Amino acid sequence: MAESYRIAVIPGDGIGKEVVSIGIDCLKTIQELLGSIMFELVYFPWGSEFFLKHGKMMPDDGLKTLAEFQAIYLGAVGDPRVPDHVTLHGLLIPIKMGFDLYAGLRPAYLFTGVESPVVHASEQGIDIVVIRENSEGEYCPIGGRHGRMEHHLAVQTALFTKTGCERIITYASEYARAKKRKKVTSITKSNAQIYGMVFWDEVFKEVASRFPEILTESKLVDASCHDVVRKPEAFDVIVASNLFADILSDLTAAIVGGLGLAPGGSFNPRDRALPGLFDPVHGSAPDIAGKWIANPLGAVLTASMMLEQLGETEAAELIYKAVSRNLGEKKVRTRDLGGQSGTKAVGKDLVRILKSF
Repeated sequence: MAESYRIAVIPGDGIGKEVVSIGIDCLKTIQELLGSIMFELVYFPWGSEFFLKHGKMMPDDGLKTLAEFQAIYLGAVGDPRVPDHVTLHGLLIPIKMGFDLYAGLRPAYLFTGVESPVVHASEQGIDIVVIRENSEGEYCPIGGRHGRMEHHLAVQTALFTKTGCERIITYASEYARAKKRKKVTSITKSNAQIYGMVFWDEVFKEVASRFPEILTESKLVDASCHDVVRKPEAFDVIVASNLFADILSDLTAAIVGGLGLAPGGSFNPRDRALPGLFDPVHGSAPDIAGKWIANPLGAVLTASMMLEQLGETEAAELIYKAVSRNLGEKKVRTRDLGGQSGTKAVGKDLVRILKSF
């Protein structure tokens, strides 16, 4: 009997609707090919359009609704008509923090057939996994604005707890061990942030002592951004706070072909009963929304990541291999990768490749 998975699909805003549709086509093709898995896909029209009609990004009982699913597949959020902090704190952050999806996974891999802007990267290869702390850090809504006129001030407080730091650093170390990776780099700024980041450093050293087989290093975020471009081969697994990982995952995506190739997933490794949130790193790209020229591969790779987290490793690998072959053939690709094909053409090519396996 086929294993059935209930997936909440939130296409969201802009190109999110377009790229998610390609990921869904790949999931349906996998279902047809394997016969051992089935997907029950339930769509939710949440996002900026929903906000403009109802004054909120999702209903008040949105988390209760999503809790009934095994995974959440999201396209993108963001609309010029809605302030960015409203979209972020109205949908993504409530889902991540509401379900305690503290582990964010954002791999950056240089596929054969993709040219990196980094000189000699194709010969040396780039394979970096950024692991992001999702539940606290700099994105906690702690602070406020006070006063008026010239006395107006804003306070934004970052939150770091022993539990939060320890569990994400432990997960990064366990991930490195399970994937046979050699090094974990902690990103910090403890020379300037003398409380939160010094605390992060102390927890990192404590956790690292429990994984003696893994090389560890601690690097300042500014130096890390410099070195990611200068010598990306020096990085393996990166673990960082909410803000620093957000920045570095965009940078690592840029050196492997751009945000159109960047998958992302957030989940709770300690409680698999909670639905993970899977969304590509890129935003809604309103400047090209509706033109069907966006690169869907980040969303497709995100679907592969979702399958892996659900335990469907064969299905996940098939989609990953299809993306790899598409890029390696260099025939059907979107403009951001130097091609002339549209979003739907890339989707059709992926289905063709999947059916050839």
